Amino acid sequence: MPTIAVDKAGLFKALGQDYTTEEFDELCFDFGIELDEDTSLSQRPIVNGKQEAPQLKIEIPANRYDMLCFEGISLMLEIFLGKRTSPDYRLVAPPKGELQVINVDKETARIRPYCTGAVLRNVKFTKESYDSFIALQDKLHQNLARQRSLVAIGTHDLDTIQGPFSYEALPPEEIQFVPLNQTRSMTGVELMKFYESDRNLSKYLPIIRDSPVYPVIYDSKRTVCSMPPIINSNHSKITLETRNVFIEMTATDRTKIDICNNIVVSMFSKYCEEPFTVEPVKIISPHNHQSRQTPDLTPRETQAEIPYINECCGLSLSPSDICALLKRMSYSASPSRSSADLIDVHVPPTRADVLHQADIMEDVAIAYGFNKLPRSFPSKSGTVAQPLMINKLSDIVRLEAAMAGWSEVMPLILCSHDENFAWLNRQDDGTTAVRLANPKTAEYQVVRTTLLSGLLKTIRENKHHGMPMKIFEVSDVAFKDLSLERKSRNERHFAAAWYGKSSGFEVVHGLMDRVMLMLKSAFVTGEEGLKSKGAGEAAYWIDEVDDPTFFPGHAAAIHLRLDGREEQVIGVFGILHPTVLEKFELKYPVSTLEMNIEVFL
Repeated sequence: MPTIAVDKAGLFKALGQDYTTEEFDELCFDFGIELDEDTSLSQRPIVNGKQEAPQLKIEIPANRYDMLCFEGISLMLEIFLGKRTSPDYRLVAPPKGELQVINVDKETARIRPYCTGAVLRNVKFTKESYDSFIALQDKLHQNLARQRSLVAIGTHDLDTIQGPFSYEALPPEEIQFVPLNQTRSMTGVELMKFYESDRNLSKYLPIIRDSPVYPVIYDSKRTVCSMPPIINSNHSKITLETRNVFIEMTATDRTKIDICNNIVVSMFSKYCEEPFTVEPVKIISPHNHQSRQTPDLTPRETQAEIPYINECCGLSLSPSDICALLKRMSYSASPSRSSADLIDVHVPPTRADVLHQADIMEDVAIAYGFNKLPRSFPSKSGTVAQPLMINKLSDIVRLEAAMAGWSEVMPLILCSHDENFAWLNRQDDGTTAVRLANPKTAEYQVVRTTLLSGLLKTIRENKHHGMPMKIFEVSDVAFKDLSLERKSRNERHFAAAWYGKSSGFEVVHGLMDRVMLMLKSAFVTGEEGLKSKGAGEAAYWIDEVDDPTFFPGHAAAIHLRLDGREEQVIGVFGILHPTVLEKFELKYPVSTLEMNIEVFL
């Protein structure tokens, strides 16, 4: 978790009272944060001839981006203590009536496609608030922005530049400006060489170094404002005398850039002449349909179930009680008119961590007081240890396969798209596999929909072992399912593979029969299975199937009928097609079996 150092005297002044270290530690615990150190209790360093002022080092949850600065911590604690209400963040029109504009060039899609901005008018910085403003940007860069790879934040003195602004992507040799705190003008190429040995900036250079174009932001006079994500221009740098701050951000992630923009303007709009007001910026980006006005400080509307909150907390709170507790956590909430079991919740723009009613329930518990929650064991906290039924079934199948002489393997659940589809002669219809949005390597592009690719890769990497090779796996595969809240579902499969100089089809068939017998499913002929519709013991049969993964005429589907229900196909086994063997670099025949075992629950 990030640790934020804040001035002790300044924080206590903002909270309106002094605390002992023990009292403040208790307050932090009540709010769900942790006091890591009070430097007033130890020897402090000498800075510029003076001893450093006492600081409080506070550990902040990794998802509370709104508390990565002094302003956020003091604001949230003030609201929690009931000393103020949650601010009403507002967008206001600029003095001359025309919004600042950022025109996004389509070439930026090649490197950092998203851009956003905002203006803080008539800001009054002190040395402390200025340092906090810079520190918040650094904290966001390190955490949410993933070392600037996802988001880069630039802040400028608006009185030194003039809109409209343009966000472009140009060859590095065409970009020239004086970098921040430097005196010599450099091209993009020279700048990269100049900062190679810089302790702070060198780690960001690889983000764009190998790109044919570098991102750059110009004002209307073609004065460079910044070259994100590396450095700003010295021309527009902010100082303690800066009164109007222009904020621009570029990113590869639309969600992250909006969160960063909301956090920065929300925390520091308190220093505007009219507190908590922000001047929006108009983004013109028609090529990727991202034209909009930013930031959007409208509270998000959601609902939470009162029975869910009370059941999780072991309480019997009324809707009005829950709304009052949520007010302490910076929400705005009211009983819902649509249902007596719901409350309508308005989530402030600072709370990007609230994703589900579970987050709202947690904040209710914090506001109520963790130490005050009723303790009930074991009547209500049903935690008697026992395996989930699906895991118990998996262990039974796993043990039976091992006793039959097969070796268990555990490949990774992620694989490449080709391994999951093309190498198995299967087509991707776009509605089956869960894809990773930004895979780091070609090996990990999708969540597997079959266990076969993992088994075949395991055989490929162990071909030096003796034959025949008999391996199996009992694990999950994943499928898209838009009917569910999470848009996907897991399915527990059992798969086995035989690799040897003979096909081994009869061996795999025998393993399947053994597993089905152990699961109390009787083998019947296809005709018997189709004729028998009544209730009774589980029965299964096999039918030849035309599956491109397998050699023609050497594959069979497994049909199952349970408790008189309609028969269903639960798996397939057979001898793999030669093209599949070629893709996985296997020179001997392989017979495989894969079946869904969840149907037996």
